Parts: sequence; structure tokens; C-alpha cells
Amino acid sequence: MTDSTQHILIIGPAWVGDMVMAQSLFMSLKQSRDVPVIDVVAPQWSLPLLARMPEVNEGIGLPVSHRELGLGKRWRLGRQLRANRYDQAIVLPRSYKAALLPFFAGIPRRTGYRGEMRYGVINDIRRLDKSVLQQTVQRYVALGLDADAVEPPPVAQPALRVDSANQSRLLKKLGLNTERPVVAMMPGAEYGPAKRWPTEYFAALATMLVDNDKQVWVLGSNKEQELGEQIAAVDGVVNLCGQTELVDTVDLLAQCDTAVTNDSGLMHVACASGTRVIAIYGSSDPAYTPPLSDTARVIYQQLDCSPCFERVCPLGHTDCLNSIRPEMVFQVLESTK
Repeated sequence: MTDSTQHILIIGPAWVGDMVMAQSLFMSLKQSRDVPVIDVVAPQWSLPLLARMPEVNEGIGLPVSHRELGLGKRWRLGRQLRANRYDQAIVLPRSYKAALLPFFAGIPRRTGYRGEMRYGVINDIRRLDKSVLQQTVQRYVALGLDADAVEPPPVAQPALRVDSANQSRLLKKLGLNTERPVVAMMPGAEYGPAKRWPTEYFAALATMLVDNDKQVWVLGSNKEQELGEQIAAVDGVVNLCGQTELVDTVDLLAQCDTAVTNDSGLMHVACASGTRVIAIYGSSDPAYTPPLSDTARVIYQQLDCSPCFERVCPLGHTDCLNSIRPEMVFQVLESTK
């Protein structure tokens, strides 16, 4: 690093989708400043994902759990990071605890939005105008600017590096091939059932796809294994839930022709892997967290009760998702070839 190169520390978010969207900030910083060196403090699970972002110099694991204050752990890590002599810290989460580490690290400029009485620990406080910055990704990118945003900043689409060697290894290990078109399905959504399209609808769509000479791979974590098994009851569907690491899904999705997904972390991973995405929205709002891809298609019913942003439908019917029939999704998928 030369004397003129800025060294920036980012305090990253705690969710998969948000971490992918944060890459838009890293890309913006690289384009607008004197080739800064960007380090990112983030949960341990996200470090392999950060390694797929060319803009990131180093991912630094945060040794605390999601809801843990961990004051001593943050202080010790902050003291260790003092040696890096960062010029600026950008704190993406709006919590007080997220702002502590840059303060402990003695970073002179600590940028973040006003929230949870962070005066002092954040000394470059930004006002969040939600009427201007309507999207999460815009809010991240705006923190890399020198002043409060008066209009939405341009947003670069996240692009994760694909590891072709790991791709080949996975295909061999899992007994997969790409001789016929592959459609990925991601039936999970960590947030709650109000963001999950019915599993039986995924299975019905899978039947239509298999009948049209396509393969279906179901992707997700161990938590989605049961959902995957229900879909894999259809002949020709492979349930990969729980058989891969998060970073492996980048390489597998890059091999797929299309991904059908809820509004979830894996939706953002799919967009950043370069595959076409069909994103199904229920209780959430595609205007707030859209799929960041020119080839993505959104299916959203815009009911009077949606978006409610609830984890479980407060009205008990979840019509925002139940009214999206498998035939509708199949028609969108076929029209996006």
C-alpha cells in the first residue's frame, strides 16, 4: 500500500443477502477513490463469500454471535486492528455495538447513519433520508460518498468470482451434469414463512420443468433439507440442501440456466453468480430489496395487504404468495429464455 492509498475498514452486515449487496459499496469505493485497500469485518460464515469479491483485500472474522454484545472481544479486536492505521471506517449496521470496534481501533473517521445514540463512536454521522435512499443497497453505497445523498447513487451490480476448479469438483462429488438445462430452486427464506412460496408449488413447478426436459437442483442449508425432500419427491429433482457450503452455491448457480427463488440471501447470491433469476416476493417489497441483476424477473402481486414485512402472515392467509400459481411462474420462466 502506498502512502496515497486509503485504507478503509468496513463493518459488514450479518445477513447473506445484505453481505452480497455490500459488494456494491466496495465496487463504488474502488471506482471513486484512489484504489483504496478495503478490509471487511464480518461474521465468520461470510469470510469465504468475501473471498469471492475481488474488491476486498481481507475479510476479518468478528468473534461474537449475532445478538452478543461481546464488549471485551470487540475491544481486543479493535486494539489489534490499530496497527493497520485505517483512514476511515464505514459502519453498515445501524446498531450501537457495530460502531464500537472502529472506535476501539482508533480510526479517525468513522462513518455511519444516525442510530441508537451513536454520537461519539460515530463521528461522521449521516442522515438517512428514506425518501431518497429507498433501497438497502443505495443506503450502503451512499455511505461511501462524502456527504448526505440528495439523490440515489448509481449502484453497481454485485458479481462474485466463480471458481471453475471448485465447480468441477462439486459436479463430480455430487454426481451432477449439465447435459440438459438446469433450473435451481431455493425454497428457503430465513426471515420466515411469509417470504416462502409454498413448497407444494415448488414441487408442482418442478414437475412441469422435468416434463419439459429440464433438470432441477434444490439448493439451501441444512434448515431447508425437509423442504428439499418434499420437492425431490418429483422424479428428476436433486435435493442438494445441506450438502454444500454457502460459497459452493456460487459455483453451482453459475452452472444453472435459471434460478427460481424466494426473496432470500440465496436470491442475491444467484444474481451475483450471473444466472437468470425469477424472484418471488410475498411479505417483502421488491422496491426495497430488489434482485440486483438486469436479467432478473420479479413476481409480486401487489396486494393491498402487502408488503407487510411480517415473518408470519398477520391475516392468516398468505395470499401474497398463495395467489402466485405454479403455472404463472412456469410461463415467466419460459418467456425469459
